[in-house]
Amino acid sequence: MLKGIQADSRIFIVDDDEAHCLLIEETLRHVGYTHFNVIADSREAVTAFQEFGPDVVLLDLGIPGPDGLEILRQLGLCIPPDTYLPIVVMTADQSQSARQLALSLGASDFITKPFDRTEVVLRVGAVLRTRFLHREIEAHAQVEILHRLALAAEYRDDSTGRHTHRVGELAALLSLSLNLSEQEVERIRVAAPLHDIGKIAMPDRILLKPGRLTTEEYELIKTHAAIGGLMLSGSRFPILHLAEKIAMYHHERWDGTGYRGLESEAIPIEARIVSIADTFDVLVHVRPYKQAWPVCDALSEIRLQGGRQFDPHLVKAFIELLRSEGLKLLSEAVEHPRLPGLGKHSAQRDELPLRAPKFGRAGEPLIRQITP
Repeated sequence: MLKGIQADSRIFIVDDDEAHCLLIEETLRHVGYTHFNVIADSREAVTAFQEFGPDVVLLDLGIPGPDGLEILRQLGLCIPPDTYLPIVVMTADQSQSARQLALSLGASDFITKPFDRTEVVLRVGAVLRTRFLHREIEAHAQVEILHRLALAAEYRDDSTGRHTHRVGELAALLSLSLNLSEQEVERIRVAAPLHDIGKIAMPDRILLKPGRLTTEEYELIKTHAAIGGLMLSGSRFPILHLAEKIAMYHHERWDGTGYRGLESEAIPIEARIVSIADTFDVLVHVRPYKQAWPVCDALSEIRLQGGRQFDPHLVKAFIELLRSEGLKLLSEAVEHPRLPGLGKHSAQRDELPLRAPKFGRAGEPLIRQITP
């Protein structure tokens, strides 16, 4: 955990003593920290703080005009009350009154001058671990709230409410087969279920309509991707940045004829992965406007759309995943009791209830007639 923190942390030093600054920076660089901003003029501290966006502040209490206590007060006004951003005060004054005053103004910890290198590393590491843990808890809380919103939207056209979960698990399996890092796979697993969160804004008369959508209704249903992206935008958490991209772009097509016109590798890979997982899960499950497809038919359609709707390399990886791991793994991921049965569905494709095309114009292959 600490190595990741060191690589990501942004350290803001406010001290007019150049020798002290060099010593601290050299000490922290030696153990793996790389992002620093050093300010010697306290008058520039607040502006530089806002521009740099640090994870920890190392503030010399004795810096001249405005002094460290005034800078501490000003920085406290810049930090949202629900955010833990540690300010470590550096001072030679070890009196109880000085420490109490600094603590009352928002100081998180103290480093005593002259510095001990080991103490600097330990104290900075401790407050940064707390900050990143706090951010992780915040991110999990936000994701939990958004997942519940997504689930509320999902229950409207998926009576089991499990589609979002299955898409997340299937997207993670596909990501893992692409040799993405464990962190990337986990982020996709968590973010993918938010892909259709914009459906919360769609009226039931359209979302639950059993027949074809009119042109006007189809244009309205398309807006759920942009709405979802906007709902997830503006977060400071990487997991929600990823969820925003997936929600915004999971209806793009490899050939450029999707909702926003992005094509091929201009579409974020996470959105391309979720597009396959989402489509497959929709095809093999019942929706208000369609019956469940047999797995063999769904896989054939996914293969057919390689290079059209889907990234052909990801389609190949998806097929290879099934060949290498088999349907048992897939069944566990998507929780579909019919997966082992590969017989033809009793209904012919042209007998299935159709909707306005999700993926293209009317009259193209059936997968294009289904709007999840």
